[in-house]
Amino acid sequence: MDVMKKGFRVLEGIAMADLAFEAVGKDLSELFEHAALAVESAMVDVKTVKPKETTTITLEKDSVETLLYEFLSELVYVKDAEQMLFSEFKVSVAKNKGWQLHAHLKGDTINKKMKLGTDVKAITLHQFSVTQDKKGWTARVVVDV
Repeated sequence: MDVMKKGFRVLEGIAMADLAFEAVGKDLSELFEHAALAVESAMVDVKTVKPKETTTITLEKDSVETLLYEFLSELVYVKDAEQMLFSEFKVSVAKNKGWQLHAHLKGDTINKKMKLGTDVKAITLHQFSVTQDKKGWTARVVVDV
């Protein structure tokens, strides 16, 4: 499935026991939203996740790569610790002294109505990258499943 949809596409043959994806965005906020959607889509059919509860994540890091890595890792942590999955993402990324992220995520606790997918264990640094060109931003991410 190497077809771009909703701002991300699964990359075949990049990692053997893991799942790789590429997310794109016209700006960093959109890139982070699409990357979050890709991680959640690996774990659940997001159409089956009702936006009942809101979770806020605020982070500040020295680099945009570290910010994205920590944000996606936080999604995996919230899934494991709070049993929450998300279907709606509103992310704001800005540069101040460092890179700042403020995200509002809507979702629900894991339940029988959700169509679950792969259990993502972690975000890896293997082939992890965030790049910018004249069209916008691209991130390549490999997740441990």
